Amino acid sequence: MPAPTCASCHAARAALRRPRSGQALCGPCFCSAFEAEVLHTVVAGRLLPPGAVVAVGASGGKDSTVLAHVLRELAPRLDITLRLVAVDEGISGYRDAALAAVRRQAARWELPLTVVAYEDLFGGWTMDAVARSTAGTGRSRSCCTFCGVLRRRALEEGARLVGATHIVTGHNADDVAETVLMNFLRGDAARLARGGGLGSPGEGGALPRCRPLQFASQKEVVLYAHFRRLDYFSEECVYAPEAFRGHARDLLKLLEAARPTAALDLVHSAERLALAPAVQPPRPGACSRCGALASRALCQACALLDGLDRGRPRLAIGEREHRGGADVQGTRGRAQAAVQAAAAF
Repeated sequence: MPAPTCASCHAARAALRRPRSGQALCGPCFCSAFEAEVLHTVVAGRLLPPGAVVAVGASGGKDSTVLAHVLRELAPRLDITLRLVAVDEGISGYRDAALAAVRRQAARWELPLTVVAYEDLFGGWTMDAVARSTAGTGRSRSCCTFCGVLRRRALEEGARLVGATHIVTGHNADDVAETVLMNFLRGDAARLARGGGLGSPGEGGALPRCRPLQFASQKEVVLYAHFRRLDYFSEECVYAPEAFRGHARDLLKLLEAARPTAALDLVHSAERLALAPAVQPPRPGACSRCGALASRALCQACALLDGLDRGRPRLAIGEREHRGGADVQGTRGRAQAAVQAAAAF
């Protein structure tokens, strides 16, 4: 059966059907529609005001590559200036190749690039060093916990270094939906309470950050990269296979097989979630060590680094993984059971 005519231009042959709507579009019309939707997200959400200097978290992967490309296309209409900020976590082999992709992108798009490294920011600690330090402690599977917290801090420092007023990251709808599922499975009310919206407004002196791709599915991000012939790095991080996020990702795939809008439904659920006053997180204060926004005496980054420096990484993340009276093994077990139940259904 021949491909249908594009539902937008009514001239070219359709190259794809959009995963959620089923609309048949040619490549150029799909890319134009994708860019228009990102523009609507930014404008309707008032995410990036005119004149903003925007630090784009550039990892070299598909999401940040697509985000940087789309924002570069939209920059004249939004009246914003872009700066690429890449974080070198210190993961041998993996990060070197990813940073090479970022440097190619920066050169091709003529965008300034700044690279900040964990080793320089965090007293010599790299992710490889963290992995060695946690080996045999029962926390070796929590590398992504360390990396997520430290990466957020590093991106903030890099953005300040380039004089940015806003930070954007390439989290798509699937990423956000996975995070919502993880927080439900952990019973993490505090993070559920903070999970809605398109980002954070910049409390306590932190730079505002947002997610312009939050309503774009991962499939469409990949399709956009394909039709725009974007060069990106696609290898998985060497520490990712042990991460708890993988269970949420598997569950989300099963849910999407039964309901294609499941990821976006979860994103909207997080926006509308209402929690009882008793479980609302306390108003954050300032970290006693670095001054960053913190809900306790030490911010997450300083607490993790303090535990590593004392040779006791278990203390640094123990509370996070045992919150709500459930240990991490129990949480993993519930996640696996949920995946099996969904598969059986």
